[in-house]
Parts: sequence; C-alpha cells; structure tokens
Amino acid sequence: MNQIFLTRIAKPKKKIRLDKYLYTAGITLSRTAIQKLIEQGEVLVNDSIVKSHHILKQGDKIDVLYEKKERFKVEPENIELNIIYEDEDIIVVNKPPFMVTHPAPGNLKGTLVNALLYHCDLSMEGERTRPGVLHRLDKETSGLLVFAKSDIALLTLAKQVEKHKLTREYLAFVLGSINLNKLSIDAPIGRHTIERKKMAVTPLSSRSAVTHLSVIKKWKDISYINLKLETGRTHQIRVHLSHIGHPVVGDKTYEGRKSPPNMDEHRFTKIMKIAKRQALHAHKLGFIHPILNKYMEFTAPLPEDMQELLDFLTHSVIARSPDKIGTTKQS
Repeated sequence: MNQIFLTRIAKPKKKIRLDKYLYTAGITLSRTAIQKLIEQGEVLVNDSIVKSHHILKQGDKIDVLYEKKERFKVEPENIELNIIYEDEDIIVVNKPPFMVTHPAPGNLKGTLVNALLYHCDLSMEGERTRPGVLHRLDKETSGLLVFAKSDIALLTLAKQVEKHKLTREYLAFVLGSINLNKLSIDAPIGRHTIERKKMAVTPLSSRSAVTHLSVIKKWKDISYINLKLETGRTHQIRVHLSHIGHPVVGDKTYEGRKSPPNMDEHRFTKIMKIAKRQALHAHKLGFIHPILNKYMEFTAPLPEDMQELLDFLTHSVIARSPDKIGTTKQS
C-alpha cells in the first residue's frame, strides 16, 4: 500500500468546487475517486470535513490522504472457496482468516477476488482491481462477504451498503470481563493523528460510528460477545472495543496482544497461542436481493481457531452467562 498525505493551499482564480479543484491539482485520481475520498472524510479543508461541492476560498488549507493506485491485472487463481450461496447475480462466501479480500499493490495473488474470478464472472462496473466488491473484511477477520456477479447487482447492493441497510453481525472475544450485558458504543471515528494507518475515536475530522454489543459469555478476564454494526467505518469494531478498554483478543494493532494486569501470565500465553490473529468473525449477513427483491440472511459458524479458544475458555474456567440484562450507551 502506497499511502500519500499531502497538503495544498488553495489559490483559486475563480469560484470552484473542492472536487474539481483537486481533480485539476494533479493528484492523479479520477473525479469519482476524489469524491469518494471526500465522502469518507479523507479530505479536510481547514481541518474540517466538507462536501464535494464545497466552494474554496483563497488560502484554504486542503489535506488529502489517499492510496496511490498502480495499474495491474487481476488474475484468476484456482483457490478453494467456501460458498454459502450463489445465483446468477450474487455470490456469498465465508472468507477464511489471513486471506485478503481483493488484490492491491504488493499483494496481487492469493486473494478472495482471485479465487472468485477462477470460479465465476464478477461485475466490472466498479474499479477494475476490485471486481464485484461491495464491502470487505480485514485480512485477519473471517466471515461472510457478498460479491456482485452482474452490473445491476453491484449498483443495487452498493446503494444498500451506502445507506447502511446491510445486516452485519460479528462474534468476537475481547480482553476483560464487560460489566454490562448490553451496550451501544456511539463514538466518532477518524484517522489517528500520528499513526496514519490506524483509526481512532476522535472528535476531530471524524465520522459518526455506532456499534451495538451484547455479551454471550464472560469469564473474569475474557468476554465472548456479539456485535451489530449500525455504521461501517474502517476498523470500527476494533477501534470501539479498544476505546472502551476491551480490545479484541489477538489484535496487534489495537492492544489486543497486551497482557491485562488481572490475567494470569501462563493463561494469557496459552490464549495468545490459540489466537494467532484478531478473534473477530463476521457470522451474519443480510440484505435485500438485488433482483428477487426479498430479504435474505446467511450465517457462518465460528472458524476452527475461535472455536478452539471457546472450548479452552469453557473447560478451563466456569463461564458466567448473562443473567440480568442491563443497557447503556457509551461515547
């Protein structure tokens, strides 16, 4: 990934929109890609998020964070797929951990899209390097993804993604015993001010983010939880859980591999041996079928490593299942 962070001081000779100004400023991105960056909050004017149609003034400071695209061809590869559902327009697959969703510079092979292109055609209506892609999961996160095979499916489902209409639920193990059995985390997420590849809860240049959490089982040092996304920000679940002091077990980016003070060191070492990655799994996915116009919902069981962790926790210490439901909202 070749990320570029640049700053421009606007000196418009006439009235001009932000997206048009950047398109003519030589940052080698299409106007559509620029508009997407602006929508995602990756373009700031005077340290504030604005719209594409924002009119620039003399002396406005523009900050842009973007990934430089390299031209490459996505090649089909004969890689085994775990197909949950497929028809002429869509395909739903269960992504294994450690598999990248789509090719990118420096990682052109072995991705889920490479495997899908060997199996079937995908819509090329969007970016050529991301055929059929509507949403994605981090490399270490396992679980359900839907891809578009037809152009109409891509366009229709993309609108559902944009309007947060997809049902997306996750299972996770987190460090610490969560006091409440149900809570909602309402905290805005933006780029980390220092580590630009990380996200953070921040009021500065951020976008609203809401995650709903319910506890399935908990021990004195670990909680097994279900999470439902209301919004879909980058790293949202991982950032929100770290923010409330319960990072995802095994998450090296957001302190999920840091031993808590109340956990036995031998026990923590054993857990980290099992959790070689962030213990996060997208287990439920629902959407309105783009052609049949009916709601469809799919589930995927815990992957082997997370099931092993659950078995270890279950048999090593008696779990405390939620007995009294409490609710709150955190921000």
